Amino acid sequence: MTVPKFKNFKIEAYKPGKSNIGKIKNIIKLSANESALGVSPKVMKILTNKNLILSKYPDSKSRILRKEISKKFNCDFNKIICGAGSDEIIQMICQLYLKPSDEVIVPQYSFLMYRIYAKIVGARVIFSKEKNFKVSVSEIIKKVTKKTKIVFIANPNNPTGTYLNKLELIELRKKLKKNILLVLDDAYFEYMKNKDYKPGLDLFKNNDNVVIIRTFSKIYGLASLRIGWGHASRKIIKAMNLIKPPFNVNQLAQTAAREALKDKNFINRSVKHNFIEANKIKNILEKINIYSNEVTTNFLLLNFDKCKYSANYVFNKLKSKGIILRSTENGYNIKNNLRLTIGSKKENKKLIETIKNIFK
Repeated sequence: MTVPKFKNFKIEAYKPGKSNIGKIKNIIKLSANESALGVSPKVMKILTNKNLILSKYPDSKSRILRKEISKKFNCDFNKIICGAGSDEIIQMICQLYLKPSDEVIVPQYSFLMYRIYAKIVGARVIFSKEKNFKVSVSEIIKKVTKKTKIVFIANPNNPTGTYLNKLELIELRKKLKKNILLVLDDAYFEYMKNKDYKPGLDLFKNNDNVVIIRTFSKIYGLASLRIGWGHASRKIIKAMNLIKPPFNVNQLAQTAAREALKDKNFINRSVKHNFIEANKIKNILEKINIYSNEVTTNFLLLNFDKCKYSANYVFNKLKSKGIILRSTENGYNIKNNLRLTIGSKKENKKLIETIKNIFK
């Protein structure tokens, strides 16, 4: 039988953080930056509602959800588009803007889907160097050519946890040519409390050459429902709606996201929990010479260069005890580091106990 010829993509497929280990039960998964506290009680009520009508298609334009988003974040309803996770927003941006001769700039250690979607549409991915795992404005500007179409930045950055401050972001947009699209991913902005930081939406909601991406997968805990959103000029959103799949965000996701936005108490609890637990873990690990970034997100990038054991050794020891961290060697190409998601109090306690036993 002859298989019709298909395109060959020279890309490394995205490998999510592991979620199981052979026959080990009761896994502690700290590999995917998921919510430590699960979901809001308001969302739980929705998820257990037996009157949901699942036989009908959802609202194709997510109108009610977009109204809630515009109200919550004080932005124009017509400048918002919803997607099946923020991944789909990234995909649509690449489809809309890029052709095979174009170039996309991404920091060398950045969320893998930027490069994957850019390569799928045939664009060339250019990596800008980082300084101590931090995105460098000057290194990005050095890489700009006549072919540059998009610059992608997550701020705070995944997987490094570093960030560009307000002035650095403004400087970057000012130094980039006006016809280059700046895409700022605010996925972890809720966790960031540093005074010199401003979310991309706050800085650039009135700029026509900036797209902001946000997600419900992290602090809101809706990772499995796959829902995110983008903010851009009306012209860009109108063009994205032309290529958007007709019913891309399911009804349950839209309804749950609306309720999640309303629960300020849950968000505040999540931020407080993350700050306290992350700093506790960070201080304990520093005593055994495992160092990390300051707390800016719901994860820590752990460096083992000064530690008596390697990252790989600790990764496997934890894995044998049913605790999964994220190796940064594959995909990200960061040697001798692990990315640790901040878990629940119980999960974090077990992690710390297990690490202390490894180092005995």
